Amino acid sequence: MPQLNPSPWFLILMFSWIFFLIILPKKVMKHSFNDKPTPKSAEKLKPEPWNWPWT
Repeated sequence: MPQLNPSPWFLILMFSWIFFLIILPKKVMKHSFNDKPTPKSAEKLKPEPWNWPWT
């Protein structure tokens, strides 16, 4: 039965795990995310009131 021969399947399994554990995380971590969280201690600016000339 060819399913019991581990020779071709073991090599495919090892290469796929190498890809998922070594190569893929490097590619995923290279992406930079624009949504960087602001710290809670950041000072909030108070908005200035608008000057309505017709009032």
